[in-house]
Amino acid sequence: MTYAVSAIRPAGKPRRKRLSHAAIEPWLYLSPAIVLLVVVLLVPLIIGISYSFRKFSAFRSEYVGLGQYETMLSDQVLGQALVNTLWWTVASLFFQFFLGLGLALLLDKPFIGRKVVQAVVFLPWAVPSFLSGLTWAWLFNPIIGPLPHWLFALGLKAEPTNILSDPATAMWGPIIANIWFGIPFFAITLLAALKSIPSELHEAAAIDGASPWQRFTKVTLPFLAPTIVITVMLRTIWIATFADLIFVMTEGGPAGSTSTVPVYIYVSAFKSLDKGYASAVAVLLLVLLIAYAVALIAIRRLLVRHV
Repeated sequence: MTYAVSAIRPAGKPRRKRLSHAAIEPWLYLSPAIVLLVVVLLVPLIIGISYSFRKFSAFRSEYVGLGQYETMLSDQVLGQALVNTLWWTVASLFFQFFLGLGLALLLDKPFIGRKVVQAVVFLPWAVPSFLSGLTWAWLFNPIIGPLPHWLFALGLKAEPTNILSDPATAMWGPIIANIWFGIPFFAITLLAALKSIPSELHEAAAIDGASPWQRFTKVTLPFLAPTIVITVMLRTIWIATFADLIFVMTEGGPAGSTSTVPVYIYVSAFKSLDKGYASAVAVLLLVLLIAYAVALIAIRRLLVRHV
């Protein structure tokens, strides 16, 4: 009896599996996007983090380790910028979400002229942020804008002055502009989520005698919850890192009353020419936003388990 010796493998040496064409093919299709993400996102991120460990001067740079981060601990301007960022983000997000949700619920119902209303509601999202900030800065200007005179006529101000020039009220100017700019985002995404809810569920709840508020809380909100979590998380990150409106309208003034962390990063990097410290502040903002996103996702998962 003859045996094919070549077919016998020593014990303990498993046969190597070759990667099939079917396993490699998806990565070939994804490779352009992966390369783009690495070049556009990952490489700048690594470079920015490395900058935070260096001190830059006019003609040279030196490694300072954690020196930039130690400086942040005693930076009172940065502390005020963090407070301003929290105020700017929470106020903008609060009004954007609830006004956007209200518009989505309104546009989900058929009425005469709904297409026209949709076009008007979604228009701010199509306007460049720079132009939005410039327009709102003009509106708050008492010489060429109507808003100060309207506030004076309503008795909300003692005289028609520019709220952007008062440290006590200056932040409300960019917040109002940002609310106007960001409402369409929530209106569009929540309206799309509302369209995906089966109408049979609302009809069954109405037959069972559920009130409109009960149908909203027991039927609509559970279906909207995943979309709400994602949109709130994304919009929070976008607002917290959004510097266009504030810089165009106030440049962080007066007296730093509207200076948020992104504005402070821009001023440190391009006006003070301190790229190392600006990179360290950017890393701090990145860590805070990652912690916020992780906490929000964890809370969402916890709520789902208890539902």
